[in-house]
Amino acid sequence: MTVTYTHEVADCKGFGNFWRLLFRWVAGSVYKLVWPEPTTYLLMYALFSILYRVVFDEYEGGETFEQVSLYCHHFSDLIPVSFVLGFYVSIVLQRWWAQYESLPWPDSLALIVSTSIHGHDNRGRLMRRTIMRYVNLTFTLTLTMITPRAKKRFPTLEHLVDSGLMTAGERKILEAIQDKAPHPVYYLPLVWAGGVVARARKEGRIRDDFALKTIIDEINRLRGLCGGLLSYDWISIPLVYTQVVTLAVYSFFLATLMGRQFLDPAMKYPNNLIDFYFPIFTLLQFFFYMGWLKVAETLVNPFGEDDDDFEVNWLIDRNIQVSFLIVDEMHNEHPELVQDMYWDDVYPQELPYTFASEQYRRDPPMGSTANFEIPEAEQEILPVLDEEPEEGDDEWWPLEASTPPSPSPSPEPNLPPLLLPQAEAGKGTPTYKRRGSLRSLGSSLHSARKSSILNFFHQRFHKPEMPSRTGSSSRGLNRSASRASAGSGLTASRFNVARNNTNASSLQSEAYGLSSESLNVDSRNSPRLHFGRHASQDEDGAILIKIKRRDKDGEELSGSAEELVKHENAEEEEMEEKSKKKSREERRVESGRRG
Repeated sequence: MTVTYTHEVADCKGFGNFWRLLFRWVAGSVYKLVWPEPTTYLLMYALFSILYRVVFDEYEGGETFEQVSLYCHHFSDLIPVSFVLGFYVSIVLQRWWAQYESLPWPDSLALIVSTSIHGHDNRGRLMRRTIMRYVNLTFTLTLTMITPRAKKRFPTLEHLVDSGLMTAGERKILEAIQDKAPHPVYYLPLVWAGGVVARARKEGRIRDDFALKTIIDEINRLRGLCGGLLSYDWISIPLVYTQVVTLAVYSFFLATLMGRQFLDPAMKYPNNLIDFYFPIFTLLQFFFYMGWLKVAETLVNPFGEDDDDFEVNWLIDRNIQVSFLIVDEMHNEHPELVQDMYWDDVYPQELPYTFASEQYRRDPPMGSTANFEIPEAEQEILPVLDEEPEEGDDEWWPLEASTPPSPSPSPEPNLPPLLLPQAEAGKGTPTYKRRGSLRSLGSSLHSARKSSILNFFHQRFHKPEMPSRTGSSSRGLNRSASRASAGSGLTASRFNVARNNTNASSLQSEAYGLSSESLNVDSRNSPRLHFGRHASQDEDGAILIKIKRRDKDGEELSGSAEELVKHENAEEEEMEEKSKKKSREERRVESGRRG
């Protein structure tokens, strides 16, 4: 099992807090792992040093030894030990952690099975326990194929029967399948588990197909993890890379046995001005590189018997215990439902602290711009659209005046103002012109949906039925049209609705003065509004909207804006007077009949 020491170094306060880890001679320590190699290296180094200082000095072979030592020292530095070894260790560590993440944990499946397979009787309990037993059996069979620890514990299928993970009948079926198939059948118990799940659904213990699918998906996920473990056991790091790293490290230190010898200072060789007997820094370099290589050798197969390898036997026991506990002892059991302490407050403002944890109280984190202030002068919103006349066009002024007026109140801020050219001030077809794109106009019209003329048409007259009698309904409709047109900036636009018995289509064609093509959506510029033959656009992108006014007989009206307003007001008053007169006559006739 991996040696855990995080509780000893919970913080790095103080001087040399991690030093106490350097003097631990326990399982997993680097001293216990590499001590044979440094000992052997020091003995061989001492042997060569004795030969140089005693034997070769006496028999005149010291000069040759010195030349060989200088040669080995020069070429040993050309071996890229750091690069090759560092890259190899990086690959091994990534592979080691990936193998740990491939270990199947049946906890999630046990929770799903306990929640989805209902029934407190022996039948339901038997199904839940059997499913989890099959899952743990698959995991154990997989481990016996890849790790010596599990294989030594369960060398045969009979040992699995004795341990309670398998029955005698299941062993016979598994042996028969293994005789027929040349491939491993570690997944066979998962097939049995799937059959039990299907039977539970057929018996109604699983209430819907979604729960059935969830269980099957989790079983398939566990099978994939077990298959991944077998793949890691089958596909190793390429042997050639392991050989290159091993040769690089050992050849480097074999060269240093001669190249790092302390030579006679009288010869004044480079880096040999002081005579030492013990190679301190060479030993440290050997310790680092050899320790790095030993770490890689240990982690290349974490399912072995090293100190840092995974404790698979403990994992087998833990999984079977937790699985049965969840699906049996904890099945459909939970504490009594009670109101929590913060029932009235909805949620706690802050959970209490102890005296020991008070120092860790912190304010909630804020965004990086929490204290960033923008000057008020820079908070003003810039205008989006500007109005300007075209080059060569006549002067423009608001529609409410037929002659160039003095400064008048600005129109409502919601809607763009309707402008009237001087050349058309006396005509009955005023023109709206606005600088900007068609999208800008569409957004402006949509922002004034309530008071828009086109929206008024759509809301008022697209109804399944229309009143047949002329009375308060028609008058109210006329007044609503007047208010809608006045509120949208079209003060001079009021629509006279015919008082005879007409349907919606005749009202649309005669009262509005609009054809069926007045409202349509341009497919090329959707969702922008296109106003049919009543809207046009000049070369610069300015939009022209022409609104035609007609009287009750359908004749187009002409004149200034003020004249049109007076005309429509007079018609409205005349219509109201006629309605009142007709009502008085009806009451007089009704009184005569009663008398």
